[in-house]
Amino acid sequence: MSSSEIITANNLTKIYGKITAVDGISFSIRKGECYGFLGPNGAGKTTTIKMLHCFSPLTGGELEVDGMNVRSEQSNIKKIMGVVPQEENLDPDLRVFKNLTVYARYFDIPKKEALERAAELLDFLQLKDRMNSQIRELSGGMKRRLLIARSLINNPKILILDEPTTGLDPQARHLIWQRLRLLKKNGITMILTTHYMEEASQLCDRVAIMDRGKILLEGEPKKLVADEIGTEVVEIRLEDENHNMILEQLGKFKFTYEKAGDTLYIFSNNGKELLPSIVDMKHTHLLHRSATMEDLFLKLTGRGLRE
Repeated sequence: MSSSEIITANNLTKIYGKITAVDGISFSIRKGECYGFLGPNGAGKTTTIKMLHCFSPLTGGELEVDGMNVRSEQSNIKKIMGVVPQEENLDPDLRVFKNLTVYARYFDIPKKEALERAAELLDFLQLKDRMNSQIRELSGGMKRRLLIARSLINNPKILILDEPTTGLDPQARHLIWQRLRLLKKNGITMILTTHYMEEASQLCDRVAIMDRGKILLEGEPKKLVADEIGTEVVEIRLEDENHNMILEQLGKFKFTYEKAGDTLYIFSNNGKELLPSIVDMKHTHLLHRSATMEDLFLKLTGRGLRE
């Protein structure tokens, strides 16, 4: 492990019975960066991070966290980690402030220090006015913020966020993004799993796109999009759904494409030059826009539903 890396994984594997959930992946995460695991349901994202925070033992491979081996130094690794789980697991019998101070006992934090940290974290996550509220009185966004506050009670070096904004409205999601960016500025290494491609683009320095237990691509979000599909997308739906006619007319241009139902997605570095060949056709939908992580994600992992 180099001095700039805080996590390294080599040939990391997890097998449940006959199912290989994580299939020999290797990656490294740098100190102070936000690293994202993206993928459809069942891709192996959550299983990977469960191994990272010593919740699930490795089947094979090697995994080090801050120079410590997850097989032999689990207790010390947990001391430097904060975890925001996918499922809300706050204690419903305790009020907001008490949820934090009781959790602090797991890290042997002195009572006076725990009280101070809890107050600071509630202020940071804009929950100070709800410190005496019952958990059942909180909105979904408030509960997610409280989970983040709880994960920070031990001043972790590494923060693991398993789909931290799933099910939240845009206002709550953007507030959490703002707070996570501040934490990153303060030097906390963050590991994120998410189904929201915009979230990955907003927060992640690098991402690994996973499917069926393997890493398909890894790199900086913008560069991955530009390298793999181009910078622009033209979406078109035709009344007669004859997409071959369009593809023939665009033959002289450089592009790639994907068909999904009644929609043709054309990927290019200069979508504007394609438009004159398309615009006169009888279409029900025509959109020229910038390419996104979602385009890349769907192209790599498919557009079909995963159960």
